[in-house]
Amino acid sequence: MAVRWLCSLFGKPFDGGKRMDHGGPQDQQQPYHPQHPAMMRLYEVQKEVSTLGPQVCTFSGLQNDREYKRMERELTQLLLQVDQVDTEGKLELQGARKRAAQEVEGLLRYLEENASHPSRLAIEELSNAARELVDERVVEPQRAGGVAEINDELVDALQELVLRLTQIKTEGRVPLRKARYRALTRLCAVQDVLESRTPQQTLSLPLSGDTHEAVNRINQVMVKVSMARSQLVALLMGLSGRDSCAHLSRILTELQVELDALDVSGNAAIRNYRKQVVEEINGLLKHLDLEGEGDDTRRYDLAQNNSIREIEAVRAHVSHLREGVLRHCVVGDLSFRPKAELQSLLTHLDQVDTAKNPCIREARRRAVVEVQAIVTFLDLREALVCRQPGPEEHPSHRAVWLVLGSLSDLQAQVLGFDGKRADKSYMMLEELLTKQLLALDAVDPQGDASTKVARKQAVKFAQNILNYLDMKTDEWEY
Repeated sequence: MAVRWLCSLFGKPFDGGKRMDHGGPQDQQQPYHPQHPAMMRLYEVQKEVSTLGPQVCTFSGLQNDREYKRMERELTQLLLQVDQVDTEGKLELQGARKRAAQEVEGLLRYLEENASHPSRLAIEELSNAARELVDERVVEPQRAGGVAEINDELVDALQELVLRLTQIKTEGRVPLRKARYRALTRLCAVQDVLESRTPQQTLSLPLSGDTHEAVNRINQVMVKVSMARSQLVALLMGLSGRDSCAHLSRILTELQVELDALDVSGNAAIRNYRKQVVEEINGLLKHLDLEGEGDDTRRYDLAQNNSIREIEAVRAHVSHLREGVLRHCVVGDLSFRPKAELQSLLTHLDQVDTAKNPCIREARRRAVVEVQAIVTFLDLREALVCRQPGPEEHPSHRAVWLVLGSLSDLQAQVLGFDGKRADKSYMMLEELLTKQLLALDAVDPQGDASTKVARKQAVKFAQNILNYLDMKTDEWEY
């Protein structure tokens, strides 16, 4: 995008074209050359735009960032320079200058739009919420000499923030994808660090220093590792202004060297103790390689990810099977039952490597839901066809089955639905499904145990259909 105007700027005017002055007769042909002062200046502007363009197109920060202000300042200066180019009233030069100005203005707009985009602000809001949570519960207590309070409540709160980040729309914009990826990467790393240390709080104290002279030194390293863990969490969440990943990496590597130098031969218990500490250090080191990984488009553009491609291939297969199932059901043919094929797709999805990426995990979960929706549809259809109620069937039980029959017809419509939430058909399906839930709520089991179980299962089934319809229309993107 940043050099889109080059061909139009330097393509044909330089070969020498006809020129018409305003209000005058046609002049003789006069060639324009790149050596013309105006064109030379536009060439220089083009070179600077070529350098700034890629930076603008991948910038993922906010308007108050130093990098944003630098690029905005340089682009504004370029715009002033283009405006000062003397075209001598010549139409070709005026056109070239206009195109150059439009390109610089386009970069300025793109920079501002992404830095102030609602999705970018939402990413920052969730990141700030995560920082405040981690600062209050983990970083500050340890800085004050206390112990961080790490429990299920904290882990669940962080997981909720991760899920909300995965649901933010990026509209395919590289800067927004990059910002979301970086926020998710750091938050997931903090989760991993915190969850890995949760069980250690319940362990007994390290081996006594009286056991072996090396134990006391390992205990000292353990204290430093604990401090490094707190520093790592602060780094990942942007709560440390002094430390850097490289500095912390050097500290941890030095601790590894110190442990390697210990003589623990002949004592299996101390060797295992040292091994445990080394593994803990390695676990922290793996999270320090975060400085540049957000700059690799293969990481934040998940369309290029092999796991996502696997999932998308399965979804395409599922779509084909779903169309076949619905096509046969329309004509009342229940012979097409690709359940074995659907089960194999579930197995395939279970084997997809998510690399602990929440976006890939969510993509896989949604694909699993799509497969399960077809399986449950086929199971209910078969149950309805095979149902043979006896004369002693409880009236309430029969009422539940009537609702299930209606739900089966509605599920077929939901499976085939391919619209948006604003569509009338969506609102109609949602209303009809809600009515079926109300109908189930009105069923009085009258003490019949089988009716209670059937109604409970039918309610869950109806809610699953509503959730599936909601999932199909939430415009989620990875």
